[in-house]
Amino acid sequence: MTMERVATVLAWLLVAFFAVGSATNIFAPDAIVEDYQRWGYPGWFHYVTGTLELIACVLLIFPVTRLAGSAIGGGVMAAALATMLWNGEYAHGLAPLTVLAFVCLNAWMTWRVRTRKAQS
Repeated sequence: MTMERVATVLAWLLVAFFAVGSATNIFAPDAIVEDYQRWGYPGWFHYVTGTLELIACVLLIFPVTRLAGSAIGGGVMAAALATMLWNGEYAHGLAPLTVLAFVCLNAWMTWRVRTRKAQS
């Protein structure tokens, strides 16, 4: 499988992740709203997170905007990781750390594919 195909598959897996994350945060059940309040965020902040995840999701769909989607998605995951670490919820930090690693890998692969196409 070529790097371009792997990058595309990875991007679509991230699209699915951010789509679910966006819906979960925008239509947050009480447990998620309580988590945000426990972490010290205002009651409306889950809408900000959900909206940023939705933007990342849409941008990751198209190869031309994939790097921007990776940057936004990476920022959301870095913030989630920082929140977990700041609040001492180290075990819960594993999920955003893993997704952040995949977002970085996706960005790198997208960059490599673009660079190779530009050189040929």
